Amino acid sequence: MRNLSVVTEFILLGIPHTKGLGTTLFVLFFSFYIFTLMGNLLILLAIVSSSRLHTPMYFFLCKLSVCDIFFPSVSSPKMLFHLLGNSRAISYSGCVSQLFFYHFLGGTEGFLYTVMAYDCFIAICYPLRYSIIMCHRVCSILAMGTSFFGCIHATFLTTLTFQLPYCGPNEVDYYFCDIPVMLKLACADTSVLEMVGLISVGLMPLSCFFLILTSYSCIVCSILQIHSAEGRHRAFSTCSAHLIAILLSLMPVVLIYLQPTLNPWLNATVQVLNNLVTPMVNPLIYSLRNKVKYSLKNIFLK
Repeated sequence: MRNLSVVTEFILLGIPHTKGLGTTLFVLFFSFYIFTLMGNLLILLAIVSSSRLHTPMYFFLCKLSVCDIFFPSVSSPKMLFHLLGNSRAISYSGCVSQLFFYHFLGGTEGFLYTVMAYDCFIAICYPLRYSIIMCHRVCSILAMGTSFFGCIHATFLTTLTFQLPYCGPNEVDYYFCDIPVMLKLACADTSVLEMVGLISVGLMPLSCFFLILTSYSCIVCSILQIHSAEGRHRAFSTCSAHLIAILLSLMPVVLIYLQPTLNPWLNATVQVLNNLVTPMVNPLIYSLRNKVKYSLKNIFLK
């Protein structure tokens, strides 16, 4: 990566239009962050401690919980630190790392949701061959593939953003380093790069959504062929938690990166919900499953 920048650090201005609300926002966001960490750690503990949950579905859920622990940790600690009135400065390398890991973990989650949809498709459409198709080797390859493609996605976007020269100003009108606000600070014409970058960011969730939609179209066709009402109910309940989690995760990305005009306050609000609320809600959604509830109940009883 060629570095022509003279800026050595950036100043994060925080969430727009929230002046004087630092303490209130700190308490609110810190509560969200703690509940996110606790909820996902409990899901991990429940899956690891119960042999009944050692299946492909819960293996992928385990990786999702790991991502949901690290994803809010990319931007939240620095934001909470600023809300307490501390320095808002972030180094150039810190800004690069923040942008890379944000899109790496976000991309990994998007690909992971796609893999989980494929797992549901095999479980419902090919139940007798499920254990053969979704063997340990295949699950491991799929899990590593989500991280691999997430890394490629993040490397491309980070290189695209920081190949530009940054010679001043260095005030980032946001609470963490993200592509749209960083491109505004570049000392070069960014019109072409903005188009390429935003298309690249939006293409990933849209591609994942298309694949997920294809999987669930096949799933719905298979469910409608089930004659018993109880069978249809069980099949729908298998997919419902995953569908809710997908909508909560992918819709904010579409709202942020594919809107025609940049709205900093709307972006920050949606981004905070995506960074803190969605990872916090995911454990609540998946803990509604009977097996997870049973495992958590045994943990607390012990």
